[in-house]
Amino acid sequence: MRMLLLLLLFIAAPAEAQIPPVPVPDSATPSPAPASPQTAQPAVWDPAAAYIAAGQDEPGYRSWYLAAPWRATQVKALNAYLASADVAGVVPTWQLLRTATSWQECGGQPFEVPPTSEWPHIIQTLRYIRDYVIPAIGPVEPVSVYRNPALNKCAGGAPESAHKQDSAIDMVPLKPIAREALIKTLCDTHTGHGEPYGAGLGFYAFLRFHVDSSKFRRWNMDPEVLSLCPPIIHPSDIASVGQPAAAAAQPGGAPAIAPNQPQPPPADTKSRIPVSQSPDGSPTPRH
Repeated sequence: MRMLLLLLLFIAAPAEAQIPPVPVPDSATPSPAPASPQTAQPAVWDPAAAYIAAGQDEPGYRSWYLAAPWRATQVKALNAYLASADVAGVVPTWQLLRTATSWQECGGQPFEVPPTSEWPHIIQTLRYIRDYVIPAIGPVEPVSVYRNPALNKCAGGAPESAHKQDSAIDMVPLKPIAREALIKTLCDTHTGHGEPYGAGLGFYAFLRFHVDSSKFRRWNMDPEVLSLCPPIIHPSDIASVGQPAAAAAQPGGAPAIAPNQPQPPPADTKSRIPVSQSPDGSPTPRH
């Protein structure tokens, strides 16, 4: 009998050894750490974005440029004219073709090449931007330049707006700057150098500002910062507060052209064309 019990114990022992141990939770064992959240990327400085409507960015310009074959001729002609006055490249040519933010609501075009008769008016404006604006605040981006009479009226422009004459450029700085610093810097520069250029300077919301070359004057749309830039408003400007006055005209209604400005090419109703920013103004491949 004793031998039988020993035999049974010998057979049972290996079976028990095969039973896997039950795991016991260990509160001291650390659980895997959750994945750390990705570091937030800083916002990209793009002050022009708030003022550029859909279709007025660079892809929109390319689409507009390629939609009509004759536009290439117009843009190249304008770019060549700017080069002859040594102001090509002050800002990209294609940005000088932006019209108004409300172009869609007004049934207009996002870009437009001005009539050749208006081209001389942009030369002095670009010279002032080249000589004093960019050295003071860095590069700028135009957001509204020429507006034909119908678009200007629909967009709420003054009847005597210099945008109708291709003399005005609304723009924003591309380097970070506070609004107060922008106003103070541009105002001081305008006080010291604007009059020989006949430069008009105006400020709008946020960082948008206006430069033209139709008359030396200055306005500020924000009463809170008037002390930074006292306005210079002539009695003749009161009827169009915040808007450029009409450019002087020669006898017979022809717009005045400075003696040292190049003459624009003769008007051609079949070739009024815009160009992007390769040397001739045509769209260049994206890098």
